[in-house]
Amino acid sequence: MEYLLNVYSRLEINFTHGEGVWLFDQHANRYLDLIAGLGVTILGHNHPKITSAICQQAAKLIHSSNMVQIPQQKILAKMLVHLSGIKHAKVFFNNSGAEAVETAIKLIRLYGHSKNINNPKIIVMEKAFHGRTIATLSASDNIDIQQGFEPLLDCFIRIPFNDLATLNKLTISKQKNNIVAVLLEPIQGEAGIKIPDPNYLKAVREICSANNWLMVLDEIQSGIGRTGQLFCYQHYNILPDAISIAKGLANGIPIGACIINESLANLFKPKSHGSTFGGNQLACTAAISTLEEIVNHKLYEQAAINGAYFLTNLQKHLANNSHVVAIRGQGLMIGIELDIPCREILPIALQHGLFFNITRQSVIRLLPPLIIEKHHIDLAIEKLVLVIKQFLSTL
Repeated sequence: MEYLLNVYSRLEINFTHGEGVWLFDQHANRYLDLIAGLGVTILGHNHPKITSAICQQAAKLIHSSNMVQIPQQKILAKMLVHLSGIKHAKVFFNNSGAEAVETAIKLIRLYGHSKNINNPKIIVMEKAFHGRTIATLSASDNIDIQQGFEPLLDCFIRIPFNDLATLNKLTISKQKNNIVAVLLEPIQGEAGIKIPDPNYLKAVREICSANNWLMVLDEIQSGIGRTGQLFCYQHYNILPDAISIAKGLANGIPIGACIINESLANLFKPKSHGSTFGGNQLACTAAISTLEEIVNHKLYEQAAINGAYFLTNLQKHLANNSHVVAIRGQGLMIGIELDIPCREILPIALQHGLFFNITRQSVIRLLPPLIIEKHHIDLAIEKLVLVIKQFLSTL
């Protein structure tokens, strides 16, 4: 460990392989995976179709760079545009969620400058998380990832999430003439699975349209079928101007993408943006196979059904626990908030064969693979009740 940069608080476990919703450690112990690589392995582990596609492509060509045509990019971009519902959109491929948001921020600045605004401002949300590059951590609201990297970018105006009154005040503020966009997550994942009121995103869309602001959504955690639709905004019958996606897009192979309305996409010119690894043959092949599997088997609908089952039964079985503040979720994106910091619950969970993570110090975050079934959920709930009870008994 002395050769690794000390930036992670790692658990004392080593997973050697996985199968479906299960992970196995170096001692052949089995764990129910309720976090899916932080929302990445959306089809579970060792999925036969994805594994086969990766192996076949790796045997042909892994990478050639964007100096040449990459047919897989065109196929994947067409799929994403069609599934997004944004007609005639354009797609840029990169390697991660942070890079996808960086692309969106660069788009917003290009848009602002096209309107002759020298210092374009972007409205972002309290408790947001958009990544760890300088721009995306500046857009985020988490002192743990910002501390020591100041000065941050000053182009962001931060307001409370799910607060239309404050957003409306900005439409008549002194800053109005410099505001060009609202950047937000449809559901705040790192904040503890914070879900807005049913009318919130539609109202944000209307405010943005009325003021010629862009509505840019970070769907990195909530996208690719996790909430019960291919994209979370589709629950609300709206269309954003740009969407950043990553995580589950290729079931573990690094890839990110920004889907941009065509009229805005034309603001980018040759050499104004790029990526060495972005959208290479291997990553796009994995993403195509992943999307085909999700769409052909309507796994987003399964996520809606099983997510509702998971949420309802968690609420039922934890209803009498006084330390449980709230249980929130949409689809297979669920948070159990306790009234105390609870990172020390993770080793206890491993003892019971469960694997999940903690966000905002006190929220048990569950992002299981979309292939999870009800008998897995029943087992997960049974064990979660025991794990939480055992953790609380140590206080």
